[in-house]
Amino acid sequence: MAEPDQIPEPTELVYLPRASWAPAGLAAMIALIVVGIYGEGFLFRGWVYSIIGAVVFLFVLRSAISGAVRDYYSRPRAQRSRSAVLPAATLRPPGSSD
Repeated sequence: MAEPDQIPEPTELVYLPRASWAPAGLAAMIALIVVGIYGEGFLFRGWVYSIIGAVVFLFVLRSAISGAVRDYYSRPRAQRSRSAVLPAATLRPPGSSD
C-alpha cells in the first residue's frame, strides 16, 4: 500500500483543449449581425453591419473548426492501461456471509 505522503502515479492521462477566443468572437459577430438588422442609421446603413458581421463570423467559425480538428488529431490514439481490468477481490452483495 502506498504511503499517505506519496501521490500514486496516474493511471490515465487527461488532455485539456487549448484556450480559445473563438466562442467570444462568434458571440460578438452574432451580436453585430443582430445590430445590423435593428440598428439602422448609426454611422452606416444597417446591412453594412450585418455583412461585416457575417463575413467575420465565417472566418472565426473556420478558425474554431480548424483548431478543434487540429487538437483532435494531435491527441494520442490509445493509452496504455496500467491498472487492473478485473477487480482484485470477489464482489459479494451486502449482508451475505461465506
